[in-house]
Amino acid sequence: MSIKRAAVIGGGSFGTVIANILADNGVEILQWMRNESVAESINHEHVNPDYLPDTKLNPSLKATTDLQEAVRGAEVIFVSVPSKFVRQVVGSFVDDLDPTQALVSTTKGIEPDRFLLMSQVLQELCPNNPVAVISGPNLAKEIAKRELAATVIASTNSDLRRNLQESLSCNYFRVYASDDLYGVELGGALKNIYAIVSGFIAALGMGENTKSMIITRSLAEMSRFAEAMGANPLTFLGLAGVGDLVVTCMSPLSRNYRVGYAIGSGQSLEESVDELGEVAEGVNTLRYVREKALELDIYMPLVMGAYEILFNHADPKDVAKGLMTGAFASDVEFALPSHKI
Repeated sequence: MSIKRAAVIGGGSFGTVIANILADNGVEILQWMRNESVAESINHEHVNPDYLPDTKLNPSLKATTDLQEAVRGAEVIFVSVPSKFVRQVVGSFVDDLDPTQALVSTTKGIEPDRFLLMSQVLQELCPNNPVAVISGPNLAKEIAKRELAATVIASTNSDLRRNLQESLSCNYFRVYASDDLYGVELGGALKNIYAIVSGFIAALGMGENTKSMIITRSLAEMSRFAEAMGANPLTFLGLAGVGDLVVTCMSPLSRNYRVGYAIGSGQSLEESVDELGEVAEGVNTLRYVREKALELDIYMPLVMGAYEILFNHADPKDVAKGLMTGAFASDVEFALPSHKI
């Protein structure tokens, strides 16, 4: 059965898009945000002026700055705040939840201390509640314009998967299902790193062959890392893997791509982030993944190179050229393991 009442926690672009789709589909929806003036604009002007100023929102979408009001009675709570705030925000209303309320993460990031993905943070905070994640090639500004897009709902709870599919699907937004929470969410976090790398490459004016090589080898690194962390590498052949990777590595709408492009154009990391004015999750994810790759001895030359560019001022051209001089490798190592070359 479809969802009748839901909450979106967060006032950003993707959270607003999800809230608007739900409103269009007849779900009673309340969106929480910290900014009182943005909440008033959504309620009276039906516009999110900070993130989607050109999109007229469904008039039935309501906003509030009262977190407890938002989650009270919601069958599903979509958590759409930056990763560094997820534990704090969810922790502030966890005591108000009952076990029937589901939590859905739309946040693509990692909590660094124990390398936890957002679904793991939610499961730790709310062990009695069903949990799901949304991930895929979902540039919010395009979805807001009702351009065709698809996403993946991942959960081990089949009823929750079906309810979310029914409640979010519409004539411009297609929802597919998966039971690999960890793989789907890991793909969403990892691709942000490679979007930064692709931004470097574009700013340097490198050719289409180079861009294709970088994206393909990025997918190889993501799959290699995922398998080492216990995810199903086949998940990375779907929307949450190659689909999300391609769109974020090719589109200037991607925040992480724009950070990489600015750095490749000669700006410092600090200047590029300040100019963006939004959270680029890939910057922090790069730190955490590099540390984990070193710990587990996972071969990730693009991650290592990107880290040197962002934090040690290495030349992006040297990173690209470094791919040409590394050890011989198989194209798809799950088909031909490297030790059999």
